[in-house]
Amino acid sequence: MKLILLCVMISTSVFAQDLFIQRGEPVPLEVEKMYLKGLKYLSSELIAGGTGSRRGGESGPGVTGLAVLAMLAHGDDPNVGPYAVAIHKGIKSILDAADKRTGYIGPSMYHHGFAALALAEAYGSVKQAGIGSTLQKAVDLIVASQKRNSYGAWRYSPESNDADTTVSGAQMVALFAARNAGIGVPDEAIKRGLQYYRNCQDAGGGIGYTSAGGPNVTRTAIAALVFTLAGQQNSTAYKAMASYLKSAGWREGHQMATYYMEYYASQAAFQMDDRTWAEWNAENVKRLSVTQASDGSWPGTQGPVFSTSAALLSLALNYRFLPIYER
Repeated sequence: MKLILLCVMISTSVFAQDLFIQRGEPVPLEVEKMYLKGLKYLSSELIAGGTGSRRGGESGPGVTGLAVLAMLAHGDDPNVGPYAVAIHKGIKSILDAADKRTGYIGPSMYHHGFAALALAEAYGSVKQAGIGSTLQKAVDLIVASQKRNSYGAWRYSPESNDADTTVSGAQMVALFAARNAGIGVPDEAIKRGLQYYRNCQDAGGGIGYTSAGGPNVTRTAIAALVFTLAGQQNSTAYKAMASYLKSAGWREGHQMATYYMEYYASQAAFQMDDRTWAEWNAENVKRLSVTQASDGSWPGTQGPVFSTSAALLSLALNYRFLPIYER
């Protein structure tokens, strides 16, 4: 599988950034400094606790999965590199959290989706027993949960019969990553998931939470990413999403408290076109550079491990080592 090493050099103009993208200049020093500080914080957290934050906030296998992803995304050897101990401990905590019978990596489908994504990106590169079999069971559970759901999507538990676009996004991205890793994913599962997003799209192209009402940037970015990973960039639905995001200017200030928007918006912007990505990336780097704490973390309402992981992953497109970050 081709790994794209093309990186963005932040410069004084968007045009210059576009040229740097084309020429494959190295990762900006500012990004590398932020990333290394953030990884130092996450590594210490995972080594100390393995499942979440010692300073409170959200914890569990999904948060651990995002932290592991942030480490893998930097491109160091996951088995002997500087974060190998933290990566292996994080993966072990995910494997330990998985129900051996059902494959569920609770306590919610949010956690399950992010944990499965981490396993998919680690599969084949991290030398640790149990990743493949646990990933297969996790995928089987996602597919079975969708089959039971009358909306063809997902919500908080595997048995839920309602659905929302954020939980569903976590499952869809995990399915694409698993498919990239060689795990079988039924085409029907992808088709039904895409249709659910179409059902939640309003006339202006934005995506709502459980219906077409009340669209926002975060949920539209999630849907745009899902459609891109499905190869649907030429679809009417995707083009409307892209138009909505560009017209909204990617602004959603209240979401900064969780860094959840940055996590998905970066991926959506990267998948659109070079100019959109360069503009978003420059603004995102500037925002994150002034909010990172001295210990390398980013504070947020969901706790510093979640916030730091999401913030780093929003910067990780500058490296593009993970298969899920390919164009």
